[in-house]
Amino acid sequence: MLDRWTMPLTQPSLTWLARRLHAGGIRPDQVTVAAFLVGMLALPLLALEWYLPALVAILVNRLGDGIDGALARLAGRASDAGGFLDIGLDFVFYAAVVLGFALAAPGANALAAVFLLFAFIGTGTSFLAFAIMATRHGLTRPRFQQKAFYYLHGLTEGTETILAFVAFCLWPAQFPLLAVLFALACLVTAATRLWGGYHTLRAFERSPSR
Repeated sequence: MLDRWTMPLTQPSLTWLARRLHAGGIRPDQVTVAAFLVGMLALPLLALEWYLPALVAILVNRLGDGIDGALARLAGRASDAGGFLDIGLDFVFYAAVVLGFALAAPGANALAAVFLLFAFIGTGTSFLAFAIMATRHGLTRPRFQQKAFYYLHGLTEGTETILAFVAFCLWPAQFPLLAVLFALACLVTAATRLWGGYHTLRAFERSPSR
C-alpha cells in the first residue's frame, strides 16, 4: 500500500548508489546474491536473540534489494532471469526471518510464526500466479513499471514488510502480537489480490479487442 509513495522517494538515492557500483563493473545479480547472503545472517542472529545485529542484516538485505533493480535499469532493461532470482530469494529471506523468531523463543513465538508463514504463502502465491498470467497475456504494469514482474498491489507490500521486520526486532517480546496483526493484514492482501486478479483476467478474457 505504501510502496507507491516510498518508491519515488527512495529511487534517487538507490540510483546514485547503483551508478557507483555500475562504474565498478558490479552486476545486478551479484548484488542480489550478496544481499541475500547478508540477509540470511539474520536467521542465526535472531535464533541467538541478537536482535539489533539481525536488524542490521535485514536492512542491508533490503537496501541491496533496491540497488539491484536500479542497477538493472542502468543496463537498459530489467532481466527476466534477474527478476526471477530476486523475487525467489526475497521470499526465502522473508521466511528465514520469521523462522528466526520462532527459533528464538519457540514456546512464545512458534504459533504466531506459523500463522505468519501461512499468510506469506497467500500473498506470495497470489502475487506470482497473477504475474504469470499477466505476462502470458501481455498485460502492462501501470503503477510499477520498474518491476520485473506485474506488480499487483495490496495492503501489505515491500514497505509494510520492512516496517514489520523492524518492529519485530525492536520489540521482540511483542513478536506474537505483531506477527498475528501483520499476518491478518497479509491475508487481506491475499484476498484482495485473488479477487482483483481474477476479475482483471476475466475482464481481459471477455474484452472484444483481444
